[in-house]
Amino acid sequence: ETRARLSRALAKKGLIGSMTAILLLVAAVILLCVIAEKFSGKFGMPALILFMFIGMLFGSDGFFKIPFNDYKLAENICSIALLFIMFYGGFNLKWELAKDVAVRSVLLSTLGVAFTAFVTALFVRLVLGYTWPESFLVGAVLGSTDAASVFAILRQKKLNLKDGTASLLELESGSNDPMAYMLTFIALGIIFSGESEHIVLRIFLQLVVGSLTGVALSMLTIRLMTRTALVSDGLDTIFMIAMVLICYGLSQILGGNAYLSVYIMGVIIGNSPIKNKATLIPFFDGVTSLAQILIFFLLGLLTIPHEMSEGIFTAVVITVILTLIARPVAVFVLLKPFHCSNRQCLLVSWAGLRGASSSVFAIMAVAGGVVMPHNLFHIVFMVSLFSAAIQGTLLPRVAEKLDMIDEEADVRKTFNDYQEDSSITLIRMYIPKGHNWENKLIKEVNFPTGSLALMIKRNHETIITKGNTLILAGDSIILSAPAYNPSGNELLDEIFIDRYHPWCNRTIADLKLASDELIAMIMRGEESLIPDGKTRILEGDKVVTYRE
Repeated sequence: ETRARLSRALAKKGLIGSMTAILLLVAAVILLCVIAEKFSGKFGMPALILFMFIGMLFGSDGFFKIPFNDYKLAENICSIALLFIMFYGGFNLKWELAKDVAVRSVLLSTLGVAFTAFVTALFVRLVLGYTWPESFLVGAVLGSTDAASVFAILRQKKLNLKDGTASLLELESGSNDPMAYMLTFIALGIIFSGESEHIVLRIFLQLVVGSLTGVALSMLTIRLMTRTALVSDGLDTIFMIAMVLICYGLSQILGGNAYLSVYIMGVIIGNSPIKNKATLIPFFDGVTSLAQILIFFLLGLLTIPHEMSEGIFTAVVITVILTLIARPVAVFVLLKPFHCSNRQCLLVSWAGLRGASSSVFAIMAVAGGVVMPHNLFHIVFMVSLFSAAIQGTLLPRVAEKLDMIDEEADVRKTFNDYQEDSSITLIRMYIPKGHNWENKLIKEVNFPTGSLALMIKRNHETIITKGNTLILAGDSIILSAPAYNPSGNELLDEIFIDRYHPWCNRTIADLKLASDELIAMIMRGEESLIPDGKTRILEGDKVVTYRE
């Protein structure tokens, strides 16, 4: 029914009907979101907000006017997307750096979520007049912070923080969804059946069963990948997807917290020496990016802007309660016993962004039949929007004002996709006749800063270099140099030159390059040439270009 309504809506806009129209729509949405992510930094706001606005553009009040209000379908799609976000949040967490703040992070992700939910519920009850079950549901749904938003800001702004705060926020925001998920279902149980008994026992069982399931499935996965030949090369990603889905499904069947299971599974596997991790990380990074696009687009698509005006005041009040009361109180109560500074506590409080998970839990509640004075999904959507727009945009500035930015550290090192193993790279330099290094000793040559001559390839001989080793014409010197980690705005491209390429047999000085483009290196056979304007590009060369 939903697909039919979507097709009819697209057909009214003159597009091809049925499945072809849906595929074109999906492709257009993904492309728009990719472009939005690229330019989000220039707009000064997190890309996830732009994904929401793109969804609203396609929604019932937008340009395409797609009448999408199937909360059950949205719940199923977002639940699957969220489980992969949870898994990769654990998989990409570097435990070596996070273990020092693990106790504080776990307290924030469990007791902190519960404390935030109850304080929020109290003020919603007193200020807005909701019933206690409704107030508790609002607090539970909004109890967790959003890992995707936090990760995106830390990476995009290269925001490394003092006192291990970056790792603390990563571990907390990546692991607090299970607690909010559990509180949400308890709140739904109270609303629909009035049951409030055995809450402590239900929480305990969900945590224990979920944790044990995650540990057991991760151990099984690691054993199958390292001790057996069951998984063929190239199928690692497919195998991992299957195991994540099994972990999620099995945990639900056993009565555990499924999101906690997949998160623990991600942490254990991501910090284990499994093969082909270099392949798994970019794959799941792409899957998670697609999941985030999907969730935030659906959130925007589900919204009905002309109906949201009724709940703006309620959303603003709840945002103020969360940002200025509930979250700071929870953070200070839990972190001050660890002698954390006021500056760190204030920054952690401000970094409690709400986002995808809260909206997904709200969708679950509405799909389950919850009716409140104002549409719960719209309220949570606006709170998440205000949180991402205000807290997310101002987070770098707040960190700077609190003097919590660590200029000497690299926030990428707190993630597993930071490649520490490639700390050096090898360069082969050919010495032609007339080169200014010819007939000089190694100790007489000023090599690039940080580089070291390891050996010389001379004819079929390999010479281990020393200070008094003489460099001859025809030698190939093997240098080690520090690896370069480009920023997100830099592009390195490798171009193969065939006989028909317009650069073939032309000098670099004759090329019409863009003002921000540079030919950094030419690979000719086994030689790596650092070119100048007189260097001629030949057929068979590989030209490496650099552009900002």
